[in-house]
Amino acid sequence: MLRLNANPSIDTVIKLVTVAVAMFAFVFVVMVPLYNVLCDALGINGKTSGEVYTAVQAGVDESREITIQFVATNNDGMPWEFRPSTTMMRVNPGASNDTVFLARNPLPQAMVAQAIPSVSPSRAAEYFHKTECFCFNQQPLDGRSSAEMPLQFIIDRELPGDIKTITLSYTLFDVTDMAQGAVAAR
Repeated sequence: MLRLNANPSIDTVIKLVTVAVAMFAFVFVVMVPLYNVLCDALGINGKTSGEVYTAVQAGVDESREITIQFVATNNDGMPWEFRPSTTMMRVNPGASNDTVFLARNPLPQAMVAQAIPSVSPSRAAEYFHKTECFCFNQQPLDGRSSAEMPLQFIIDRELPGDIKTITLSYTLFDVTDMAQGAVAAR
């Protein structure tokens, strides 16, 4: 057996620290890129950029129609009612589009939520440009109140022709404790 030190206790500590550092490095150096490659290969978890898109004059491609599906889900433990106002839209690439998602906090206390978007198929994510989105910021909502959360988007005219349907999915997370912690830290 490999001995790094004459003292068995120090030898064990050295081995455990080495294993812990190796595991940490594996998770952050190997797993994240491997996860992204796997998601790209399987066409899952299409991430949008999170940056506001600046529209350029390109014109609307009225010869094509793309079906946009909207899906809303809550993360475990999120009690809000959360849904799109419409579950499907037919849009032309290059056109500016508007819709809203509806949220209702059924609890008596105020809460803060954060929506995380995902686009499917994942290769369509780079062509789905949000010009305004409730997902850019945390969404506070008083107890027993409702809100309309706006979404404005443009489908890029360069969207590959074989993509006929894009699904935009949002998962809503309760970030009340994190938001309160950020306010307390100021």
